[in-house]
Formats: sequence, C-alpha cells, structure tokens
Amino acid sequence: MGFIFQFYNPIPSLTAREDVALITEISRDPMTSEEALALVELSDRMDHFPSQMSGGQQQRVAIARAIAKRPEVLLCDEPTGALDVKTGITVLEAIEDANQELGTLTVVNTHKAVIAEMADRVIQLSGGHIVEIRENKARRPVRSLAW
Repeated sequence: MGFIFQFYNPIPSLTAREDVALITEISRDPMTSEEALALVELSDRMDHFPSQMSGGQQQRVAIARAIAKRPEVLLCDEPTGALDVKTGITVLEAIEDANQELGTLTVVNTHKAVIAEMADRVIQLSGGHIVEIRENKARRPVRSLAW
C-alpha cells in the first residue's frame, strides 16, 4: 500500500531524492528515486530540499514516495486539500499518471465533488454511511474537468 496525505510531511534535511530513497531502501522491487520523481515530473528538482520547493512540488515528492514501492493500492486522503486549483490539477495529473503507469488501485478521499469525474467508481458518504455508489461511464481526464 502507498499513502498520500493532505499534508506532505517532507523531511526538511533531505532532498527529494533522499526522501523517496527512504522508501526504496525498505521495499521489495522498488523503482529508483529517479524513476519515481520522473513519473511526477520532478526530475529537475530531485536534489532540492523542501524549503526550495513549492507546496505542489512537495506534494508530488510525497506521491513519488508513495508510488516508489510499486504499491497495489494507493490511498489518497485529500491530496489537493492544501493546494490552489492550478497546483491541485498538477497533483491530480501525477496521481492519474501513476495510476495508469503502475495499474494501481487508487482511492481518493475528497470533499471536492469535481474530482469524482476522474474516477471509475464514486462512493458517496454522509454521516459515516454510504449513500450512493455509482460507476462513471464517461470517466474524464483531470485536465478536462470544470474547475
């Protein structure tokens, strides 16, 4: 399993490459830090520290950390909650690309209804109970969503 949280929790004293490497060192058959960071379009920032990156870039490092071990399941808790719309789109594209590249079952928990349009299946909760389950017959890529 891989986890992506709303708050990216980077380690301030580690570069992006080193942060992702923490996971690759303890995983079976991981991708390299460089491969994971390339998947989230951060090849040019891999030797930067969190203080040298924007919030969106830090969140993409968190995504790289989560996907580096090639998880079968990727759980995302409000991955765009702390980001502006433009950066949120970039982060969702990175999640979408990782899902397609790795074939990972990806679960995104969000309060942003528009994000549901990129899903194959939507499960709506209210008061801790499932109120609706629906399939998206016309799943839409992140860039085509009406933000």
